Order: sequence, then C-alpha cells, then structure tokens
Amino acid sequence: MATAVATPEIVRAPVARKLINPWVIALTVTLATFMELLDTSIANVSLPYIAGGLGRSYDEVTWILTTYLVANAVILPMSAWLSRVFGRKNYYMGCVALFTLTSLFCGIAPSLGIMLMARVLQGIGGGGLAPVEQAILVDTFPAEKRASAFALYTVAIVTAPAIGPVLGGWITDNFNWRWVFLINIPIGLVSLFFTNRYVSDPPSFAEERKTVRKPSTDGKPGKLNIDALGIALIAVGSGALEILLDRGQIDDWFGSPFICWMFVIAIACLGFAVWWELHVPDPVIDFRMLKTRNFAIANLYYFIFGLGLFASTTMIPQILQTLYGYRAIDAGLVLGPGAFVITLLAPVGAQLVQRKIVHPRVLLFGALITVGISMIHYSHFNLATDYNHYALARGLQGLGYAFFFVPLSVVTYSQLKPNENNKASSLTNFFRNWGGSFGIAFATTMADRRQNFHQERVGAASTSTSLQLQSNIHQLATYLQQHGYSAADSTYAATTRIYAQLQAQTQLLAFMDVFHWLGVITLIVAPLVWLTSNFKVGGKAPEAH
Repeated sequence: MATAVATPEIVRAPVARKLINPWVIALTVTLATFMELLDTSIANVSLPYIAGGLGRSYDEVTWILTTYLVANAVILPMSAWLSRVFGRKNYYMGCVALFTLTSLFCGIAPSLGIMLMARVLQGIGGGGLAPVEQAILVDTFPAEKRASAFALYTVAIVTAPAIGPVLGGWITDNFNWRWVFLINIPIGLVSLFFTNRYVSDPPSFAEERKTVRKPSTDGKPGKLNIDALGIALIAVGSGALEILLDRGQIDDWFGSPFICWMFVIAIACLGFAVWWELHVPDPVIDFRMLKTRNFAIANLYYFIFGLGLFASTTMIPQILQTLYGYRAIDAGLVLGPGAFVITLLAPVGAQLVQRKIVHPRVLLFGALITVGISMIHYSHFNLATDYNHYALARGLQGLGYAFFFVPLSVVTYSQLKPNENNKASSLTNFFRNWGGSFGIAFATTMADRRQNFHQERVGAASTSTSLQLQSNIHQLATYLQQHGYSAADSTYAATTRIYAQLQAQTQLLAFMDVFHWLGVITLIVAPLVWLTSNFKVGGKAPEAH
C-alpha cells in the first residue's frame, strides 16, 4: 500500500519536469535572486535621502544596510537545512514571499524602527534565494549542460550588485527613495507566479528530505533532527561577525568596546560551531564536505570572488564621486561596461566548457590571471585618468569574471554526490557572502590606513620650509591676485587649494594600494587551481549513498 500511495507523486514530478523547458525554470529562479542581490547595494546611494525622510542622522540610517546584511549572513548557511525541512520549492517561495512583503513595509515605513525590523525580515527572506537557486539549477540541468545554466547565474550575481547603485541613484533622483524598495513588489509577485507554476522538487530530493527526520516505526513522520546548538552558534557568531565587519571602520575597530565584544562573540561562537558541526550526525552546515579537494579549493575561490568584486564595486564609485566630482549615477555607469562584458561573454565561456573545447581548470586559471591583472591595472591610475580608462579597466575585470564563474561551478560539483548538491550550494554562497563582507571591510579600512600613511610621507616632505611648496603657493597666490583677490585672501586660498590637492593625491594613492593588494592576492591564489583533482567534464557524478 505504501508503494501505491507514493507512486502518483513520483510519476508526476518527472513527467512535469520533462514537459517544462529547463530554461524556463532557470529564468524563473534567477529573477528573484537577481532582485535580492540588487537589494544588497541599491539603497547605498539613497541613505542621505532616507535619513532626511525619516528625520534621523546618516550614521543611524546606515543600520539599514547593516541589519539586512546581518540577517542575510545568519540565514544563508542554514538554507540547505531549511529547504530539507520545508521542501525546496516551498522554502524558496516562502523566501520570495517574505522578501516581497517586507519590501512593501520598507517602502511605507514611517519610522526608522519599523524600517529596521522590516530590513531584518527582508534579509531573512533574501538569504535563502541564491543558494536554493543554485541547487535548483544543478538538479534541473544534466551535468553536460550545466555550464550554460551557470552562465545565467553568473550574470545575476555579478551584475546585480554592480548596477544597484546606478539604479538606486536614478530612482532617488527621479522619483522617491521609497521606490528603491517598492520596485521589488511586482518582481516578487511575478517570481511567485512562475515558481508555483514551473518549479518542482526532483524525486531524488524526497530521499534527501528524509534525512532531516528521525526514523519512525509507526508509519508517521519522525521528529525533526534539529541541530539547535549549531543553529544558535552559527546565528549568533555570523551576526556578530557581520556587525564587526560592517561597523568596524565606522566605530574605530578595536578602539570601540562594542566592536571588541563583537569580535570575542564571533570568534567564540564560530570556532565552537565548526567543532560542533564536525561532530554531530546531521549538522546544519556540513563542513565535512570541505574534505573533498575540488570543493574546498572552489570555496576558496568563491571567497576571493566576493572579496574582489565587492571591494572594487564599493571603491570605484567612491573614487569617482569624491576625487573626480562625478554624480552618483555617472559613477555607477562606469561599472556598466563590466556588466555588459559579463552578460555578453559568460555564455561563450559556458559553451567552451560544455563542448569541451577548453578544460574548466584552464579557463578558471586564465580568468583569475585576468582579474588579477585588471586590479593591478587599476593601481596605476592617477587624478588625470578619464572615464574611458576606468570603463575599459572595468571591462577587463568583467572579462575575467565572465570566464570565472562557469568553470568554477563545474569544478565545485565535479566530485560531489547528487545528494550533496543542496548542502554544497549553501556552503558556496556562505563563502561568497563572507568574501563580499570581508572585501568591503578590507577596502574601507586599508584605504583609510594607507591614506594616513601617505599623508605622513607627504607632510614630512612638504613642511613650511619646503621651497617647492612655497613656490607653488606663491605662483597660485599671484594668479589669484591677478583675478581680484587681495594679498591676504590669495595666500590663504592658495594654501587651502594646495592642501586639498595633496589630500586628493594621498586618498587616490590609498585606493590604488588597495587595488594593488587585491590584484596580488588574486594572482597568488590562481595557481591553486592546478591542485584540484582531474575530472571529466559532464561525467557521471559519484553515486549517492
């Protein structure tokens, strides 16, 4: 009888999946993921307007970004376990629905308190989208055609954070900052409709879901295997670490008792969590998968990917706005060529892998070298560098990323069993997310420290007794006097102008140092790809057991 009851579900699922074009499923799940990743950066340029609209200080409204990132970081590593508990489709739709509803609350929030509560819930909803989408793509496409699906995923995760500031600036300038959040509602509703219609859990996932419950002898569903301590440790540790990274530079790092406590809590909780998860039968995060060589190296690259992408995406608009006088929307447009190159060439990279023209390891190595070179190229810019050079450099960086993610995804799943795909997607997004958080913290902190370093050097060489400095001030003061300034005013204005120029120079040098180190780090890790175990592209995955 048990077989008779189970048969209709098992038969219908494969038939439905054969009738539906897998690209319809891919586009459906990518839509919501793109929306969520867009939200990680779209509100950045709108913060001053939000502060004015809610009657709060700029420092207070920066928690709008922090609360979202914290909630995102907490829920993301648990997404694999939660999708097993609720079912992948149900969990995905629940995340989209929560994200959409809370976007409405963010858009109509009358106070900062309500806004922050809505952002926490929005982060919880958004945190499950990217890993579940990746797992759906892996299970929807056969191994030999998976590269093309990863190309679509590449476009989403790379371009969404890049165009976020541009779109946010345009919406804020032409409409109202509330539409930065309200724009998610129609997209979320469309995603829910198509997900409900076209997406289904594969039959093999039903077997995986059984592992989340204890065996039962009475025929009823067993009790859930809840790794309560692991969930608590990861939630508290991830939240503390995200606050540490996001607020560290603002609060003077370890000069702040609050940041010191966040550091202690993060290290203690995450350190114990790793030990605990390695010793429980059904962990919420299966760190034991990192024993698989290809998967471990791939996760290092996911971290480096997040580090470089988010650090550069944060710095470039800041450089152009503060040092070159660009408007927010114009600074964001510099990121456009990179997104265009990725959109154009990621499918080409997929075909190179899928048709076995280039082995994924070769393509991945070349992509990392290209990204590293692009970062080094940035580090040679100066205050005379124009828009075209920045756009071309971003295009070069995009060229590297276009051929990076597809072969990396193939390497990631090359040694994994089918029943490990769900847990794998959660871990890879966990490392990518933390790479992004560390990248932003690294860029802001190192830029500040290096600017102090360059200011000390310039200050030591430009004392009041410096003949070169005095000559520059005198020449500029003379010019100003010829244009109507008094002797006293011209000297003051000339001194102030020269100081501002030195400030701009030291700030640019600091940013260039950050690009240099990002390039060096990327080039150092590139050869590690040759340590991965060899594998056959599109080959049969190891058997699940």
